[in-house]
Amino acid sequence: MGKITVAIYTTLDGVFESPSWTAPYWDEALAKYQDEAQKAADSLLLGRFTFEQFAKAWPDSRDEGAPYMNNIEKFVPTTRLDQTYWRANFIRHDAMNEIRRLTIKRSMLVYGSGKLVQGLFNNGLVDEYREMVFPIILGEGRKLFDSPGKQFAFSQVESRVTPKGVLLNTYTR
Repeated sequence: MGKITVAIYTTLDGVFESPSWTAPYWDEALAKYQDEAQKAADSLLLGRFTFEQFAKAWPDSRDEGAPYMNNIEKFVPTTRLDQTYWRANFIRHDAMNEIRRLTIKRSMLVYGSGKLVQGLFNNGLVDEYREMVFPIILGEGRKLFDSPGKQFAFSQVESRVTPKGVLLNTYTR
């Protein structure tokens, strides 16, 4: 049986969008935490906007994570994109039920994708939540849980701090 893991970068004040602010905090400990999540997944599940941003950035990237991002299979709930590219499969109808069906055999990792993540939480589809809390306050920006939704309890599996002060929290349902 597969699972859905959500990996979110967030600030102390809960902002998760446009994570260019994470760059000064990257270190080996954070890279290892990310690598653990990537090795446990056989595909990415991305919202359309995040997919489009990643598809622009990663193909020509020289970052050490580029081979992973470029080669892994991706699933994207969308009715707006017509032509598949960048190893993507578009989920066009009944997205939450199709995602539920896919997780019978697949372990999927979600990055960013705020609307998708809210939908996954509201449909009880998130099995693991990996939150990376960066020691910065932005004062403005989109928050992941800024709209009403269902309540779900998780159990903390792990919490550690990187040398640069990023809090790495792992929760399971």
